Amino acid sequence: MTAWKEAGLPAGVDLAAVVAEQPHPLVFATVSGAHLYGFPSKDSDVDLRGSHLLPVAELVGLVAPAETRTVMADRDGVELDLVTHDLRKFVRLMLRRNGYVLEQLLSPLVVHTTATHAALVELAPLTVTRHHGHHYRGFAASQRRLFDTTGELKPLLYTFRSLLTGVHLLRTGRMQAHLPTLLDAEPAPAYVPDLIAAKGAAEHGALDDLVPAATIDRDLAELAARLDQAQQDSPLPDQPAGSAELHELVVAARLG
Repeated sequence: MTAWKEAGLPAGVDLAAVVAEQPHPLVFATVSGAHLYGFPSKDSDVDLRGSHLLPVAELVGLVAPAETRTVMADRDGVELDLVTHDLRKFVRLMLRRNGYVLEQLLSPLVVHTTATHAALVELAPLTVTRHHGHHYRGFAASQRRLFDTTGELKPLLYTFRSLLTGVHLLRTGRMQAHLPTLLDAEPAPAYVPDLIAAKGAAEHGALDDLVPAATIDRDLAELAARLDQAQQDSPLPDQPAGSAELHELVVAARLG
């Protein structure tokens, strides 16, 4: 409940109603994006992510079904973006060291849940490896390039968030995607809360002269180096486990 209160989600938007409209049964749906990461703006859209179950009939024929479904909607002036993967694809992504799907699965901002969702959450730690560092290094690099192009606070905060999430995951084995919480758990530049506050005023606000560019360059380089060191020193395994259990879970969910 505390996570919901602090997420800054727009009031009066029935997220559960959007979920209920989907054509395939949902395994789960959670809030991701800036609301999960702890730096939403007043005009941020709401990113919903999750997994659905395709019917068996669509999987046994000659035509390969679309395994990802994307829905864009406007509800009461709020932009909603719902992306879900069929359960089989979602689990395959979990086993491919994809930190993004783990963030979605483990988000505390749960809009819809099932027993299968609970089972996925329980098995998720088995899939975490030291190679998740590659995911967070790559995502941070892409967001840094976007910041260099636009000068906006949003990709800059995504860069800090992804680096700190990666360091924390590799050190502890625990997923933490919420940037303000990460600032209490991991050393970080003292000005990051000021960036969060400034971004809260406008989704596409610019860094302007809040922090010198040279300071940003230095601190991001230091965090990237910490991520590399955390991956090198991580107690996490090289390979994911739990594939047999996840296979059984997918089969059981599909067959009902």
